[in-house]
Amino acid sequence: MHKSFKFFKKTLTAETSIYLLFFIFSLFLMWKTFHLTPTHDIKIASKLWSDFSATLPLIRSFSYGANLPPEYAIFAGPPIRYHFGFFLLVGFLEKAGTPLDWALNIPSSLGFFFLLAMIYLVGKHVFKSKILGIISVILTLFNGSFAFLEFFKKYPLSANTFNDIVKNTTFAAFGPFDGSIVSAFWNLNIYTNQRHLAASYGFLLFLILFIYHNSQNPKKFTINKVVFLGLMIGFFPFLHMATFGMMGITLLMYLLIFTNLRKKVLIAGIVAFCVALPQIIYMGPSQVEINLIKPGYLVENLSFINFVKYWFLNLGLVTILAPLGFIIADSEKRKLFLPFLFFFVIGNVFQFTPSMIDNHKFFNIFAISANLFSAFLILNVWKKIVWARIFVLPVFLIITISGIIDFFPILNDRYIVIEDVPKNKTASFILNHTPPNSVFLNAEYIFDDASIAGRKTYLGWPYFPWSLGYDVDTRLENLQKVLNSTDKTFICNFLKSQGVNYIEVKRPPTIERVNTDYDFFNNNFIEIYRKDNQLVIYDLDKSCGSDYL
Repeated sequence: MHKSFKFFKKTLTAETSIYLLFFIFSLFLMWKTFHLTPTHDIKIASKLWSDFSATLPLIRSFSYGANLPPEYAIFAGPPIRYHFGFFLLVGFLEKAGTPLDWALNIPSSLGFFFLLAMIYLVGKHVFKSKILGIISVILTLFNGSFAFLEFFKKYPLSANTFNDIVKNTTFAAFGPFDGSIVSAFWNLNIYTNQRHLAASYGFLLFLILFIYHNSQNPKKFTINKVVFLGLMIGFFPFLHMATFGMMGITLLMYLLIFTNLRKKVLIAGIVAFCVALPQIIYMGPSQVEINLIKPGYLVENLSFINFVKYWFLNLGLVTILAPLGFIIADSEKRKLFLPFLFFFVIGNVFQFTPSMIDNHKFFNIFAISANLFSAFLILNVWKKIVWARIFVLPVFLIITISGIIDFFPILNDRYIVIEDVPKNKTASFILNHTPPNSVFLNAEYIFDDASIAGRKTYLGWPYFPWSLGYDVDTRLENLQKVLNSTDKTFICNFLKSQGVNYIEVKRPPTIERVNTDYDFFNNNFIEIYRKDNQLVIYDLDKSCGSDYL
């Protein structure tokens, strides 16, 4: 009895240490890339700067503004077409008094920790190996792509290689943005930028594990569990639309595969559909035409050879290890992970948003499953083929070196500093002197002061609303027409029809093809704020009165 207790205590301590390491790493990753200073500055890692120009306005629209029912904060007007649930939570936490960095980083850290823990638990329970779970986590953190080849082209192997890696500030490959074949979406940057992504993947793995456990003992799959599963999946359109789609596909495939769970999986699917449908209807169809069939993802000059080359360079030796691991695995494991193969096919055949790049979400979760089977093969080789052990460490290095190299650009990243309320005088004025539900015809695309103050803007950086299916071209034309106009009747009537309450005019303009007549606006609209003769805010409601519309 005493020996059993000591073994249990030792095991518990070891496993607790694993979870603790996951949690500490998650905290580090999120706090390293975003935090506030005591002097009221927002420090954003430069590699987050672009994505956060849409993330921060959305959070602040919930914490400082009034954005219910939700609209996209940088495309005010129509219902939101973006899964906003995570950012609603962050906004409400800040609204309740939690500092912004705590409100964002704690849920982000918990989400990333949840993903790592679920990868480990799938390895532990499905593959019956804690070691396999740990290896799978490592392979996920440090991707197996051949991006390192690009790095060594720039920095040839030498006595200084270690120093080159440790002081590196740029990702080894960042395709398609830098012209490289290897994608930008394999390193940890996707999780620091898309703070809601890790948790959604964690829930998808939870679904896999949930079905696995209940398939072992169907009698324990009670009606309460069935309803819980349906509700969990059903709430995902507002939490993460792509993951909702993948959960739906998984449930549909399991309906066919697990005959002993068929009725209960069907009920869970019906519950999920009923809960999800109102959310999907609210977000509405894309305003931009999308060609649903687009084979090849980001492969240029699509052919069989180019397709194989693209994925071999992007997934690395995992393209060999994972299929071999899949083959030697038993049928129970193979059928459990069949949906992930389907995700890979879907991502290479269909386009669901105007930006094909968004399909990376299918491939990132596919890579996690591939890592599990790669780890399964590596451990089997280590245990059963003694002479082949000499290849294990070199192979392990090859499938982690790109991720190791890509970790240091995050570690060494510089910060973009944005003045926050109350240091930011313009944002402070807007926060204190305009209603929370106000809409601004903005003068800046990125981090406009109105966005910092939680007010919705007419058009933020166009890529983000365009990628969600909003009609950006028409709105940009309208923005330019208004700022170039000298017709007060047109401006008042049009902007009131668009729900705009305030106009920002900046000298010089930062929005393309804008040549504003400053005297016209000064003479015809009521100014409520001016900053160094560079930015002027006009009150549209006071300027136009009730004579318009």
